[in-house]
This record gives sequence, C-alpha cells and structure tokens, in this order.
Amino acid sequence: MIRQVERKFYLKEFKAISRAISNYEDLNLLFTHIVEGLCRTFSLKGCCIMLFDEREKQLFRVASHGLSDAYTGKGPVVMDEKYSAFFTKEPVYIEDMQASPLMHYPEAARQEGIKSMLSVPILYRKNVVGLLRMYTDQVQEYHEEDVDSISTLALQLAVVLEKNGLKNFLDGVKTVLGNIPPRLLKGLC
Repeated sequence: MIRQVERKFYLKEFKAISRAISNYEDLNLLFTHIVEGLCRTFSLKGCCIMLFDEREKQLFRVASHGLSDAYTGKGPVVMDEKYSAFFTKEPVYIEDMQASPLMHYPEAARQEGIKSMLSVPILYRKNVVGLLRMYTDQVQEYHEEDVDSISTLALQLAVVLEKNGLKNFLDGVKTVLGNIPPRLLKGLC
C-alpha cells in the first residue's frame, strides 16, 4: 500500500512568503518570520537558518525558532561532504538524527527532543550561501511539492542575501569615496 503524504504548503502560503522575501528591508526580521512560519505550517519542533561565512569556512546561525540556546550553540556545524545538503546542493532528509552515523551531535538532538531533520541548501547560482533546517520531534514525511516549494523559497532568499551583500559593499565604497578630496575624483565620476 502506498501512503500519500498530505501537502501543507500551497500557493497561498508560497505567494505570501515570496512577497515578504521581496519586500522586507530588515533581514533579521525576514529570517525570524520565515523560521516561525515554517514551524507553524509544518508543525515543526524547530527551524533555523544558517549562513556560510566564506572567510571562516563555517555556518553561523542567524535565526531560529523552537530550539534552545543550548542546542543552537552546541558547537561548530560539522559538514560531511558526502551527505550534507551543503555539498550535495539538494535537500537532505535524516529520518533519525539520534541513530544516524551522519550526525555529529546525536546526544544533543536527543536532549532537545529532535527526531528528524530536513536540510535545504540556500543556493545562489551554483554557490551554497547557507542552509535552512527544519527539525521535528517525530519522523515526518514531506510531500515532494512542499520540498520543492521550500527549495524555491530558499533560492529567492539567496538572491536577497546577495543583493544585501552587494548593497553593503556599495555603501562602503560610497563612504570611502565620500572621504576622498573632490579634486582627486575629477574625471572618475
């Protein structure tokens, strides 16, 4: 017997989050609303967004909901090249985080009451700029269309992150140019 998984994320929700992603000025507020909204929609134990710092070569949590500070601060995010969504560039589902040999902190997952995790890469072109992780307290199956919708929203989020990074860079350039005497700028602008 084939079991049909119920969809939880429909066009109405997708459009609302898409509009939010394209209109928010405050990234921290956007991140917070995304993780809270996913927790409500999918009845998650918790959800977090982690961004990749290219200089540090590490993922850093920028937003979470439903997870304790002890869990989110448990240590560096260790990535396994073979199985991590960071390296596969595809969503990865771990059904039992407490028993999986892929997990580096199974005891922390047990203490937090986490059973499974869906990890979705935040991709900008071919580069992973972060991960969106969804945690449940029981094994949870996801409808293929829901995973696809979440992946698409992660792509949109990556565009916003890149735009924000470019804006910060240009603001820095403007500040530097503002400090250069006008006589030195003649012919450049």
